[in-house]
Amino acid sequence: MKQRIFMYLFIFSMLLVLFQYVNSKRVFEDQNNKLEKYQVQFSIYKDSVAALENKILDLSHFNLERNEDALTYFENKGYNVTTLIPLIKDELYKLNEAKGEHPIIPYASGDGKKMLINTVKLLNHKWIIADFSDGDFWGELFIAYEINDSDELKFTLVDSFLYPTN
Repeated sequence: MKQRIFMYLFIFSMLLVLFQYVNSKRVFEDQNNKLEKYQVQFSIYKDSVAALENKILDLSHFNLERNEDALTYFENKGYNVTTLIPLIKDELYKLNEAKGEHPIIPYASGDGKKMLINTVKLLNHKWIIADFSDGDFWGELFIAYEINDSDELKFTLVDSFLYPTN
C-alpha cells in the first residue's frame, strides 16, 4: 500500500513538473515575442524621433535663438540676449496699444475693429516676420529693426501683404 502511494505521488509530482515546464516554456516564448514586438516599435519610434528632430532643425533655421552670428552681434554690442529677445517682442506688441490705426500695419480694418499683431518671429539681428489680423482680415509683415546708440528700438516696415477674402 505504501509503495502505491509513493508511486502515485511520484507520478503526480512528475505530471506537476511537466505541467510547470510546458507552462513556463509557453510564458517564456510569449515574453520573447512581446520583447521582439517592442524592439520593432522602439526602432520605428526612434526613427520617427530622429526625423522630427531633423524637421525641427530645418524649421528653426531662420530663428534668432539658433543663429550664432546674430547672437554674437548682440553680445558684442553688450546686450544680454536672454532679456533682449523678449524686450524686442514686447516693444512690437506694445504698438498694438497705440491710439487709432496701428503705426506699422499699412492696412485699415473695417467695422470699427483694429488691426493687431498676433505672432512675432525674430529671424536674425535685423529682421522680424509677424502676422496681423482684425478678426476678419489677416496678413503678414516683414519688418526691419535696429537698436540705436541710445538703446531705442526702431521698427521699419519693409514689406507686407493682406490675404484676399473669399
